[in-house]
Amino acid sequence: MAIHFISDLHLADDTPALNQLFLDTLAAWRGRIAALYILGDLFEYWVGDDDDSPYLEAPLAAMRAFAADTPLYVMRGNRDFLLGAGFEARSGARLLDDPMLIEAHGRRILLSHGDALCTDDAAYQQFRAMSRNPQWQQAMLAKPLAERHAIARHARAQSEMNKQQTGLTAISDVTETAVRELLAAHDWPTLIHGHTHRPAHHLHDASSRWVIQDWHGDRGGYLLLDEQGIAQLPLS
Repeated sequence: MAIHFISDLHLADDTPALNQLFLDTLAAWRGRIAALYILGDLFEYWVGDDDDSPYLEAPLAAMRAFAADTPLYVMRGNRDFLLGAGFEARSGARLLDDPMLIEAHGRRILLSHGDALCTDDAAYQQFRAMSRNPQWQQAMLAKPLAERHAIARHARAQSEMNKQQTGLTAISDVTETAVRELLAAHDWPTLIHGHTHRPAHHLHDASSRWVIQDWHGDRGGYLLLDEQGIAQLPLS
């Protein structure tokens, strides 16, 4: 059976169509694929495993049901980097390190969210290093839940403002140097990632790189890996 990869769903309390699309997709794929990998930014933001937001109940329950029949893996993204053991227990998913090398259908596949490869964005890389620090995370998670939500909403609003002002700029894409260094360090596997919202297939010497389509509105896409190869497909 095929393996499916998705990324950048950005589920939130104000994205009912996307949330329903995720539920419908899990129901359609449950027991019918070999595994599902979600490569970051499943949620628009994640303020901690103790988050009791009502909208989370349905997707987490659907993930638990899905994982009972089909292996389910989730990688942290730049929006939901605080996913932890509590999320695993609530969702039935297994969290992956970034990057993660797997072997499937005779191929070596390197998985990543992709944000670490956007090395021209110095300001973001500084934030990324800070926010992955265990002490910073402990301090954040020690704040009251309401305060964490307020911080996340402010960051989300700031991000949307930056997008409207600058659009998809060059610094928000991966750099060739970072990609080649990562591929070389793992002996040139096929790289699959999301984050950039630029779905495409790129060649890098003896290797290739697939960027997964993001989800928005009521539409999305996925990568399919089977014995025939890799294909980028829309959700039907």
